[in-house]
Amino acid sequence: MVIDDTFFMELAIKEAWKFQLLTYPNPAVGCCIVDCHGSVLALRAHERAGCAHAEVLALQDAYVKLTNDTSILSCSSSQDINQFLLNNHNNIFSKCTLYVTLEPCAHVGKTPSCALLICNLHVRRVVIGAKDETKAAKGGIRLLQDSNITTKISSLKQETDDLLFPFSVWQKKNFVFFKLAQRLNGSIDGGIISSQQSRKLVHALRDICDLLVIGANTVRQDRPTLDARMVDGTAPDVLIVSRSKDFDHNIPLFNVPNRKVMIEDNFESIKNYRLVMIEGGALMFEISKPYVDCYLSFVAPACNFGLGYGVTNADFRFLHVRKYFDDILIWMKQNKG
Repeated sequence: MVIDDTFFMELAIKEAWKFQLLTYPNPAVGCCIVDCHGSVLALRAHERAGCAHAEVLALQDAYVKLTNDTSILSCSSSQDINQFLLNNHNNIFSKCTLYVTLEPCAHVGKTPSCALLICNLHVRRVVIGAKDETKAAKGGIRLLQDSNITTKISSLKQETDDLLFPFSVWQKKNFVFFKLAQRLNGSIDGGIISSQQSRKLVHALRDICDLLVIGANTVRQDRPTLDARMVDGTAPDVLIVSRSKDFDHNIPLFNVPNRKVMIEDNFESIKNYRLVMIEGGALMFEISKPYVDCYLSFVAPACNFGLGYGVTNADFRFLHVRKYFDDILIWMKQNKG
C-alpha cells in the first residue's frame, strides 16, 4: 500500500501549532504514527518544556491502540513512558511509520533521547519535517540510519520552516510577538472581543512570557490586570510605553506581586527579555512594527462599529490559520520589503 507522506506530515504540523510558544524554550513539535495500512494510530504534540516530547506521547498512544493495554497511561513522565515501552513493546512498531516535524533529539537532557527510543522500538520508517541544527539535539537522523531505519526528509519544507520560525528566532535573539483581537469588521473597541477559550490561551502565553508590552492609553482606559489568572500562571513583567509617567497606581497591573512594571518612552527594555508579548491598539501596532517577529490574531464572529487597526499599513503572510472554538486564530508574519 502506498502511504501519502504529505497528508500525515500535515497532520503532525497542524497538531504542533496548537502548542506554538507554549513549549518555550523548546520548539513546537508534532508527531503522527501510522500503521502499514495507512491508519492513524496516534497524533500528539510536545506540550510544555520539561514534559514528554511529541514522539514519546505518540508512541504511548500508539501502544494502547495496538495492544489494548491501557496500563501505560499511568506513566506520565517521559522517563517512565520510555522504560515501559522498552520493557513491553514486543516489536509491535516494526511495521509502523512515524512522522515528526523535527528531527528526533539524539541527546539525553531533561528527557531521554527520542531518536534512541525509536531505534530500540524498531520502528520501520521515520519521516522528518526538518533537521535539527541545534548543537545539543542534532544527530537523530544518524542514529536512525545506523539502526537501519528507513529515514526520509519531508517535502513540506515551507510548512515546517513556518512552524519552527519562533524557535529559529530565539536561537539567535529574543522573540517578540504582537497579540491582537478583532471582530470580523476589524473593530477592536467596545468591550470583550474574543471567546473565553481564546482569552485563556492568551493567559497561558502570558504565563510563558517574560515581558508584556502595552500602551499608555490602554492602561488608562481599560485599567487591566494583565496577569495569567485564567491558568493559575505567573504574571510577566510589564513595560508601559508612554511619554508620561503619570498613572493611577491603583490600576490592578501595578499591584500584582513579584512583578516589575516599567514606564518608558521607548522599547529598549525588551532587549533584556527573551520572550516578549505586545498588546495594544492601532498606535501600539504601528510603533512596535520594527520590533515584532510574528503576529497572533484572534478574529471573533461579530461586528461592532468602532475603532480598528485600519489606520496602519501592513502586509502579512499567514503561517497558520485554524478555527479556535468560536474564533479564528491566525499566526502571521509581516512581509518586509
